[in-house]
Amino acid sequence: MIPRMAFLPTPAQSRPATTPRVIVRRMTLDDINQVVDIDHESFSTPWSANAYRFEVTNRDTSHLVVLEMSNDADGAGLRRMLWPFGRRTLPGEVIGYGGCWLITGEAHISTIAIHPAHRGQGLGELLLASMLKHAIRLGGEYSVLEVRESNATAQALYRKYEYTVIGRRKQYYRDNGEDALLMEARPLDSAYYRRIETRLAALSGRVRFDDRFTR
Repeated sequence: MIPRMAFLPTPAQSRPATTPRVIVRRMTLDDINQVVDIDHESFSTPWSANAYRFEVTNRDTSHLVVLEMSNDADGAGLRRMLWPFGRRTLPGEVIGYGGCWLITGEAHISTIAIHPAHRGQGLGELLLASMLKHAIRLGGEYSVLEVRESNATAQALYRKYEYTVIGRRKQYYRDNGEDALLMEARPLDSAYYRRIETRLAALSGRVRFDDRFTR
């Protein structure tokens, strides 16, 4: 399966004025239908439900995380937050997810996706930081990922987390034959972990979250 990233805003989309409060937790089999829906809205080559079932149950190497709307997501007494086209986000709904493959010290970020209505609010960064913290706690020594050559905004986020370009995968993406840049962050040591904590503390000013994945 080709790793994918979809968490950047689309200018024409209407987004809530404030970021919802979310719970960061491990993906379960019960989440798959919602995850597949977001996947289809995010990627031209979505993964199947069976692929996610395999990933969720293969806990030796695969570590998947979701962002769930918290019961106190409104914060000001509103029970729902409007999404485009009249759709409403309810407590308990999944609005984003990510995946990491951890094999012999390598933490490979496999996918990140945020529902289009909630992009551009720091939620993709929250997923990335959470997966990196989790990988370090499980013995990850370095991290790699692929990103579209044209996706400058995503590359800027990865550089913020100290990824550098180490290679290129020619015609990596099947939908348009675009090249992927191979990026790496190393070492994932205690000092790097502390820097993630600092960035998460700064992010908490934008994103209200309850981390149940890495603690």
